[in-house]
Amino acid sequence: MKEILRYLSSAKFWKELFIMTLGMAIAAAGVYYFMIPSKLVLGSISGLSIVIANVLDAAGIPVKVSWVVMGINAILLLLAWLLIGKEFGAKTVYTAMILGPLIDMWERILPYEKLIEPGLSSVMGDPLLDLICFVLIISISQSVLFHINASTGGLDILAKIINKYLHFDIGVSVTVAGAVICCTAFAINPFRMVVTGLVGTWMNGLTLDYFTASLNKRKRVCIITKDYERIRKYIIEDLKRGCSLYRVTGGYSGEEHREIQVLLTQEEFSNVMNLIRNEDIQAFITAGNVSEVYGLWNEKKRPRRKWNKA
Repeated sequence: MKEILRYLSSAKFWKELFIMTLGMAIAAAGVYYFMIPSKLVLGSISGLSIVIANVLDAAGIPVKVSWVVMGINAILLLLAWLLIGKEFGAKTVYTAMILGPLIDMWERILPYEKLIEPGLSSVMGDPLLDLICFVLIISISQSVLFHINASTGGLDILAKIINKYLHFDIGVSVTVAGAVICCTAFAINPFRMVVTGLVGTWMNGLTLDYFTASLNKRKRVCIITKDYERIRKYIIEDLKRGCSLYRVTGGYSGEEHREIQVLLTQEEFSNVMNLIRNEDIQAFITAGNVSEVYGLWNEKKRPRRKWNKA
């Protein structure tokens, strides 16, 4: 109980609560202004619920779509709690609960009817433009939430499970889960609408991968220099990052050197480059982007230990 109270009073909790609320407000805006007026059908839990409700109704078992949505979300939230982790499940409960009220909030602030010009049936007036706007907005929301181990709920839960156990990129995971759901729409929708949903889901996966990679991007930096000890100390003591040292031999000169390899944020990489320039350190440097990092990088920074030379 004390740990829960400590977490609820921490800066991390309030920061993540703000990010989750902002991310869901963005998602709600995308749904309200682009999905609802144009009646877009994409691979989502809402779309699957519509299919199930219509199939059951045709079979003589009338059921409200809202009930199906609640039932599916309840099952998925339980799976998230068991298969992904308590933190992801708890955050997703919150995001799933506030989506509806946030959609109502946008309706009260600025009804989409005021944005639709006379003679048009949607905000953009073109289903393709509505689709592009919706995918762009929802992908930004998803990438922000995934970055703090949360989601918009529904389809994101399936994507996160696929990502964790099949090790697909998160964008590919969204595409796979959404495509399967889109195909169920053949039971109630014409071919054109199903294809529209598949295209939108595919675009969502690509866009989500782009934004996720941008948020998680790190630099893998390799530095070969005689002054490696100065740079190593700066990385360890000032940046509080770990690094690896390798013995390398020049192919042309035959001289032996030390190479430093380290993963840095863009800001940290800039700081290292400034150090090298300001202190006129002669070095050969290569750097490449890394979109995913696992292991010790994500752990809390440990107390600095003294460096023991061999």
